[in-house]
Amino acid sequence: MSEPTAALVLGASGGLAQAIVSELMADAAIDRVIAVSRHSAPAHFSSGAAGPLWIETEYSEPAMATVVEQLQPFAGQIIRVVICHGILHGDNLWPEKRLEDISAESLQTVFQANTVVPVLWLKLLHRLLKSKQRCVVAALSARVGSIGDNHLGGWYAYRSSKAALNMMLRTLSIEYARRVKNVKIISFHPGTTDTALSKPFQASVPSDKLFTPEFVAERLCGIMAAAEIDGQLSYLDWDNKSIPW
Repeated sequence: MSEPTAALVLGASGGLAQAIVSELMADAAIDRVIAVSRHSAPAHFSSGAAGPLWIETEYSEPAMATVVEQLQPFAGQIIRVVICHGILHGDNLWPEKRLEDISAESLQTVFQANTVVPVLWLKLLHRLLKSKQRCVVAALSARVGSIGDNHLGGWYAYRSSKAALNMMLRTLSIEYARRVKNVKIISFHPGTTDTALSKPFQASVPSDKLFTPEFVAERLCGIMAAAEIDGQLSYLDWDNKSIPW
């Protein structure tokens, strides 16, 4: 009899994250999907054994550590982790167009969500993920986090937080290769996805480059299923193409 398997989606309340939860639930190789977010499960996810196990939490390190303790029964079973945290804009937050728009408060808010929280999860989860089972972790990054591909400037906080996330994941992948050898880490650019995060910026996006969450979720899960456990961080887009650092 094969060992039970589980998938974990962190920051699960957004539009793309919910599509990823649904895609993982449809995967016959995964017995249980666990979703973690600040909010309760959306109504369209059924409760009970048929639906995901939904855990509500804040994203302070102590609260996250409590979640990891709750996940101990799944130790050695998790074969997929998707980290979906990210912020681009909000009520008092907007991507910077010029130097004068930069503020310490905005930088701290964006870095906390886009860089600090994802890395804290991987700090806290490493013992839980260590196993004989192949496990693939994907964190949502962005092409604008590429230093080599930055030709337009602007968006200081978002660009820099995603570049910092990539460096954190690269550094972490080196240590994981020594200590959690069954895990592959991917920094994933989903493209412009039709969610609340991209909504204010969609007018300039060609229709064939604005993707549905379901399309991106399918592509990501396919990339994760085929990924090789090589001890390296991959920086990939939705089409499984490498992005320059």
